[in-house]
Amino acid sequence: MLRRPLLHALLAALAAIPLALVVGFTAPSPALPAAAAPVRVMPLGDSITGSPGCWRSVLWNRLQATGHTDVDFVGTLGPQGCGQPHDGDNEGHGGYLVTTVANQNLLPGWLAATRPDIVLMHFGTNDVWSAVAPATILAAYGRLVAQMRASNPAMKVLVAKIIPMAPPTCPECGQRVVALNDAIDGWAATISTPASPVVVVDQWTGFSTATDTYDGVHPNASGDRKMADRWYPALTEALGGVTPTPTASPTPTSPSPTPSGPATGCTASYRVVGQWQGGYQGEVTVRNSGATPASGWTVRFTLSDGQRITQSWNARLTQSGAEVTAGDVDWNGDLAPGAQATFGFLATTSGGAGTGPVSCTAT
Repeated sequence: MLRRPLLHALLAALAAIPLALVVGFTAPSPALPAAAAPVRVMPLGDSITGSPGCWRSVLWNRLQATGHTDVDFVGTLGPQGCGQPHDGDNEGHGGYLVTTVANQNLLPGWLAATRPDIVLMHFGTNDVWSAVAPATILAAYGRLVAQMRASNPAMKVLVAKIIPMAPPTCPECGQRVVALNDAIDGWAATISTPASPVVVVDQWTGFSTATDTYDGVHPNASGDRKMADRWYPALTEALGGVTPTPTASPTPTSPSPTPSGPATGCTASYRVVGQWQGGYQGEVTVRNSGATPASGWTVRFTLSDGQRITQSWNARLTQSGAEVTAGDVDWNGDLAPGAQATFGFLATTSGGAGTGPVSCTAT
């Protein structure tokens, strides 16, 4: 039996030992702070934004190079090439009018699917081409901004003064662009709020249809750089003007299996985007269905009902009678297995808007 003084000393020593050691546990490590969610940016517009809209690839890579690595470009449409890796998600719908998007309430669905924090909007070129009045275009802008704020009350909206136009078939388009752009500053001032600012980005000044487009409408490589240069300072300001904290690196995944199937292959599908009295808009999607990369493609189809193509984009398109041949352009010919490209056209018609079978060959 222990003497009482010795027992007291032993109990005191045990009391001094940390409880965690007595029961065999170590103290828990402090919790690591959660990685910041990326800022979700939606590029919104027509073919200048999405088909292929390579200013987006230039802009995204510049953001990455300057430390803005937590930016996530979002949209229900995917990339269409551009020759450099980039986050290609976007909401650039070739041939669309901003007034149509507003009147048909197309934007709320896109917003719900992608939940952007910032929208980059270059929209209205097709409206100008269709002689829609500036006031009507601005009313559509206003409706879209209201829908953006319904999706996110703190939405930041960057609205472009659209780039110049000089298409051979629309000599009036150049001045129509000027009239629209002249009205955008005043419109933005009346609709902007501290919680949801609307910032005008001047894409028109210093942009040349002769040297910065390949067809008087769509930007070439020089035009893409100019557009990215104009978006960059406005977007970084919207991001907060500071370099964001990078998010944690993603968990490595196993490499994708090598595609099997024929070495080369190409499929094409056709759809009618919209139709009106005496005309319609068609769209063709080309997909590399082979197991090896394609360096080019050619699509052929036959029109009916006296249809005549009046405008096309994202393809070198020729029509001989009812026979139409469309080939890739510089930025959308290289397709990895499973990748796809889209081109569109406008046509006159006295009847339907269909075509005969659509065929595709890859090189």
